Amino acid sequence: MNIVILKGNIVSAPSFGNLEIYENGYIAAEDGIIKYVGSDLPKKYKNCEITDYKDQLIMQSFADMHLHAPQYPNLGIGLELSLLDWLNTYTFPTEAYFKDTGFAREVYRKLAEDLVQNGTTRVSVFSSLHTDSTLILMDELEKAGLRGFVGKVNMDRNGGKDLEETTEESIRETLRWLDSCTTENIKPIITPRFTPSCSNELLKELSKIARERDLPIQSHLSENISEQEWVKSLHPDTTHYYESYKKYGLWNEKTLMAHCVYSDKEERKAMKDAGVYVVHCPSSNINLSSGFAPIREMIDEGLNVVLGSDIAGGSIISMFANTAEAIKCSKERSIRIEGKPKMLSVSEAFYLATSASSTLFNETPGFSKGNSLDAIVLDDQNLINAKHLSVRERFERAIYRREENAIKAVYSKGRKLF
Repeated sequence: MNIVILKGNIVSAPSFGNLEIYENGYIAAEDGIIKYVGSDLPKKYKNCEITDYKDQLIMQSFADMHLHAPQYPNLGIGLELSLLDWLNTYTFPTEAYFKDTGFAREVYRKLAEDLVQNGTTRVSVFSSLHTDSTLILMDELEKAGLRGFVGKVNMDRNGGKDLEETTEESIRETLRWLDSCTTENIKPIITPRFTPSCSNELLKELSKIARERDLPIQSHLSENISEQEWVKSLHPDTTHYYESYKKYGLWNEKTLMAHCVYSDKEERKAMKDAGVYVVHCPSSNINLSSGFAPIREMIDEGLNVVLGSDIAGGSIISMFANTAEAIKCSKERSIRIEGKPKMLSVSEAFYLATSASSTLFNETPGFSKGNSLDAIVLDDQNLINAKHLSVRERFERAIYRREENAIKAVYSKGRKLF
């Protein structure tokens, strides 16, 4: 049995808006699974080796539940454009390069390293439509120690000559990809890029595959007004974007829909009723001038909301920064929208970036017994007046401000990644 015991100032989010803090506390894990969290180490562990991080912060690591791996080379490029122009000008041409498996290996290895270095250990990732490169992405994430989901993107229309499959090819390659998956901690997720990229027949077949193989689903929803209008023209029998997924069976408690900036009350009710997850991507929504998603309203209405970087629409891979962006966007919306909906607090936004996705990993929120030990160790002692602040205040400041190389260790399933 492999026993890992960490000592330090422990901070976790056991429920929305609440923090659990143990100053000079302990986390004990056996074979990667948390068995104890608290102030006094149980006697059974007294003779075990303890990794003492002294006054440093030991926090939950992050879950980035929406990012585009083949867009990683595009970080910070073309963000003066709106969504659809940006896709056609930058994103689709770059993704076409991932037909080259050597290029894919180089990029995806660096992406995996970057995620870990920034404290992200759980992910839900879009690959490109290329099967072999998708398998390489899964392999590189697995080797880096991450957990989560990767999807081979499906698109049989509106991708241009270099990034489009036939319907038959898309289905055939999806099945080949699924039959070739061997990673233990990186699981497949069915990934129609978005409704405009997928024919009705393809959506129907992907739903069948997801149902027969009991797989989760990820896509995009109501990110942009022009996108909504495009979907309506493609599906004139619908009144809302979500219906283009629902009518083909791609709408359930294992579905993740990114953005939802313009999801009205009816669409939000449909998400709540089905248990669909909203993946909030604040950095991307601002960069591409999409708008301010009604996240506070969604949470108050009982929807499942998690957080994503959405690189490369989002220009920052750090989920510390994306957590801060979520807070800022909620403030911006509260200033602009009449009625002033409540803003996200730091602890609430941290929950969205960590614990909110726990059920997708068959876990419970926070550093709970039975969860995998996924943690970040953060050193903030070089910041001025750190010693005069409470652990809670230091944690809150860390969301907004950190010294370079402040993350001193990252653990995934009890394994120290660095």
